[in-house]
Amino acid sequence: MIEIKGITKSYGEHENRLQVLKGISAEIKDGEFVVILGASGSGKSTFLNVISGLEHPESGSVTYNGRDITKLSDHELTSFRKETVGFIFQQYYLLPNMTVEKNVRMGADLAGKSDYREIIKSVGLLEKIKKYPSELSGGEQQRVSIARALAKRPQVLFLDEPTGALDEETGRQVLDYISSLQKAYGFTIVMVTHNLNIAQMADTVIKMNSGKILEISHIEIPKTAYEIGW
Repeated sequence: MIEIKGITKSYGEHENRLQVLKGISAEIKDGEFVVILGASGSGKSTFLNVISGLEHPESGSVTYNGRDITKLSDHELTSFRKETVGFIFQQYYLLPNMTVEKNVRMGADLAGKSDYREIIKSVGLLEKIKKYPSELSGGEQQRVSIARALAKRPQVLFLDEPTGALDEETGRQVLDYISSLQKAYGFTIVMVTHNLNIAQMADTVIKMNSGKILEISHIEIPKTAYEIGW
């Protein structure tokens, strides 16, 4: 369970100060698929960065099963991110001089895991394990980034517009892999997107605008990646 209470976040100082998050509170249950939905500038990516421990809020708390990560030191927060969360972004951030295997193994090594080859197999890239990022398609590169994030066996997987740079067919494939892997491994998903259709795959949808939560809704029967519009 992630409990978020009264989170605020601003950038800049004095007359240039911009308040991005304005007292946000929410709960995310273990094993949920949560989508944070909003237009560009709504604060959704900053919200994800704060609840994942990438950024510190100005005020409020973010508690993982009773542990408030806003009170952790930088060293403790780094350990928390290594042990607890994984990240997937719109850009793949793969190391170009490393093969698929080495990129994924890097994620596994962060958390002291050794069964990363099973993850590579699960995203359908076992036959390309010795290929370099430049030899892969965009969808394959994103699948490598998924495998790298999951190789450390995170409790929570954070995704920021993971299909933003992909075409429809590839985007559906990537979403289908993510959804299937969640069912297999039981981790929590928190995904930021502006795509209303992708939100139909979620258990819970958090709609944001101007740094505030407008609505939190729950979906009884989420759709699959091949049932949603695009």
